[in-house]
Amino acid sequence: MLVARDLTKEYQSGTQTLAVLKDVSFSVPQGTFVAIVGPSGSGKTTLLGLLAGLDVPSRGTVEIDGVGLHELSEDARALLRGQKVGFVFQGFQLIPTLTALENVQVPLELRGESGAPARARELLTRVGLGDRLDHFPTQLSGGEQQRVAIARAFSNRPRILFADEPTGNLDGATGTRIVDLLTALNREEGATVVLVTHDAALAGRAQRLIRLADGVVVEDRETGTDAGVSGETGTAA
Repeated sequence: MLVARDLTKEYQSGTQTLAVLKDVSFSVPQGTFVAIVGPSGSGKTTLLGLLAGLDVPSRGTVEIDGVGLHELSEDARALLRGQKVGFVFQGFQLIPTLTALENVQVPLELRGESGAPARARELLTRVGLGDRLDHFPTQLSGGEQQRVAIARAFSNRPRILFADEPTGNLDGATGTRIVDLLTALNREEGATVVLVTHDAALAGRAQRLIRLADGVVVEDRETGTDAGVSGETGTAA
């Protein structure tokens, strides 16, 4: 589903060339839940941006579902993301003037799909917010806003979902419930999930762990965890 080959990202700083990522390579089968961990400055978020096609590498290639991102124009990469990719961010990034239901409908409406309200209602109910459809982001807790963001990310049935520190703004218990929800939807929807996190305990919930340090992969192992095992996804968070 996802293949990274010799990914390198460099920036010029005066007369010096700074390498944020150096020859990172790995592949991820469809349906796998992967956690990318490492200290601040190790290159995690940079790597996620390259994998999702939000940025381009200095060297190396990325393939999503057999399509090489380096072969696509910026517009074509955006189209691929709209068709096959979902995103969950630390800051939720909900539209403040739209209700929970409308926020989840946005990706479907941009694609011109029929049945957007029904799909949005289904997902919000599945994440335990069936009674909060008409609430605006400011009327929701942080955990509830993140659950709306997760419902939105899954609205177009992505083949792969990228999550950048999705629990970073949440307390420990709420963050655990968010990961429960991601693992449940990973199992039920069959999407590949690539999660960047600084929390080792949350990363341990993934099936595979990739550890970065100073821009290189220093560990890549299976965790032995069944990512389909989840807690109560309908509880308040």
